[in-house]
Amino acid sequence: MMGFLSPALELMIFLPGMLLVYLPMKHYLRMPPAKLAAETILLTLLLCLTGGVISCFFQISTLWLFFPIAVVMGSFYVHTLRITRWKSVSVFLAVCGAFSCMGSAAIGMSGILSPGISAPPLPFRAVLFWFVMCCFLVAASWHPATHAARNLLEDDAFAQTWYVFWLLPPLFIGLNLAMIPKDPDMLEQGRLRQLYILFSFVFLLLLLLSYVLFYLMAASLNRNDRLRRENQFLSMQRARYDNLRSTIGQIRQARHDMRHHFHVLQSLAAQGNLEGIIKYLDEAQGSIPVEDLGLCKNAAVDSVASYFVPLCRENGIPLTFELDLPHKLPVSEPDLCSVLSNLLENAMEASLKMATEHRLVKVSARLHSGHMVLLSVENTYDGKVKEKDGVFLSSKRPGEGIGLQAVRHIAEKNGGYCRFHFGDGVFCVNVILRGGN
Repeated sequence: MMGFLSPALELMIFLPGMLLVYLPMKHYLRMPPAKLAAETILLTLLLCLTGGVISCFFQISTLWLFFPIAVVMGSFYVHTLRITRWKSVSVFLAVCGAFSCMGSAAIGMSGILSPGISAPPLPFRAVLFWFVMCCFLVAASWHPATHAARNLLEDDAFAQTWYVFWLLPPLFIGLNLAMIPKDPDMLEQGRLRQLYILFSFVFLLLLLLSYVLFYLMAASLNRNDRLRRENQFLSMQRARYDNLRSTIGQIRQARHDMRHHFHVLQSLAAQGNLEGIIKYLDEAQGSIPVEDLGLCKNAAVDSVASYFVPLCRENGIPLTFELDLPHKLPVSEPDLCSVLSNLLENAMEASLKMATEHRLVKVSARLHSGHMVLLSVENTYDGKVKEKDGVFLSSKRPGEGIGLQAVRHIAEKNGGYCRFHFGDGVFCVNVILRGGN
């Protein structure tokens, strides 16, 4: 019976591991936490007990059972989250890397905790030591995982930083696997066991330090990008303010000149000079300001929309807005402005590739059900779209388009969605933004 329980207990380290990987994912769960916890525990216990039976019956080392179980648990983890797979897989691998270092330490400690018993397979005391270390790591990581890591996951400014992070944990997992002696008795020679334990904890320390450095680097990049976007929005608001001040000045001048216009028209009418009246009205009409004083009740969205109006006008792109948004929105204004800016910039670039008579950009936005913003941007394009596996590629450089990728990340952050439709020379993006939990 103990032959069956020992490998099963060794595989139980997936329980604290699954708890740790879910800590930063509070806002991305596809199901209620209670239901998710029940399914995760049941699946983990089933896989561990099955692995124990297989290890006992076929005399297979639990080391080779960790990989298929990790694949199953990782797949389950990824499919229970509403977040990009780059981030979810990176988090899962990060925990696997840390736990593998502690597993190496447990192998080294097995000869001290249970003298005379070779490892692997690990004796019960070594398994208990490994499990306790993993639980201690979960407790120590609770606050960083629920605050720093969660904030980093929610920041979409530099999503590409996650593309290289996942390489780090497999590297340390490989180092720990390479350190495992083929003959456990080798650790009894000289001070090899002490060195083995020391290297295991050094690897763990280096790995955790790498995580901290990655967080600091990514947080710095994201902070700089947020400042850049805030400066961009401030520039838009400044431009909008200058336009409003200029328009108000023109309206005041037009009101001041109105009495003069009436006097001239009255004089021409008294002379019966209809042709002169028509000519004068044509000339006076050109002095009336055509700029709108406001495109939207929400000041932030109005600033972004108004910023693109003169740009489109200078490039001969007809731009129409249907913005029905209140002063206070249930969604993040920076997120909405970032989405709108990216989509309008892409729409302008696509329209500029068309002949002047075929250029067109339409934007509509409205509030739905009191907690969602529906945004649609439609533009003409030349019929050429670079797409691979559902991901749009950049037309300026090799790789994915950062603008549309950022739009997708922001939309899906709180359970919204982003859909792209294109064909017959029209590219349309529909976005639903939901308020935060």
